[in-house]
Amino acid sequence: MTADRPNEFGTSDHRRAELEAAERKAAGVIDPGVRALVVAVAVLILLGSFALPHAGSANGWEVLTFSQDAAAEEIALPSRLFVWFALVFGGLGSIIALVTGKWAAAWIALAGSAVSIIFGMLSIWSRQTLPAESTAGGPGIGLVLGWFAIIVIVFHWCRVVWARTSAQLEAEARLREEVAKDETPRLRRKD
Repeated sequence: MTADRPNEFGTSDHRRAELEAAERKAAGVIDPGVRALVVAVAVLILLGSFALPHAGSANGWEVLTFSQDAAAEEIALPSRLFVWFALVFGGLGSIIALVTGKWAAAWIALAGSAVSIIFGMLSIWSRQTLPAESTAGGPGIGLVLGWFAIIVIVFHWCRVVWARTSAQLEAEARLREEVAKDETPRLRRKD
């Protein structure tokens, strides 16, 4: 076991390493606060939108599995990608991030959900620009509701991921105080 040796700032290497480790640990967790409830409700709405029609008579679950109803409605690739990204990142990713409280999980849910917004917009657009001879239906309420839910999820995850938790701010302040306390004697020696 090594003894606590003062470094060039006069503080022990062990103490400084402890403070830096505490800061890193605090940076790896999120504290969504009230946003957790908003994200949870948006996830429920998103998952509920899969039971509603996404295009004509095909609901979101049928688009997900590409059933006969989905094939009859001429579901395009953007719609299938939107449903998969929304389910994996907006639904499951958000649930994992809320349960674990890990910054990395929240960031992954945010990134995948942000891509899902683009696919949602493209799927709505593709449903509105069908060829004249097509008998497929336009965008359904489930598709539009799911798209708005994923927008809410992205907005709130963005705010949570970029916010600093109180534990992180406290750890940074303690490290700054320690460094400032150790630099004061060194600065006096130069005078």
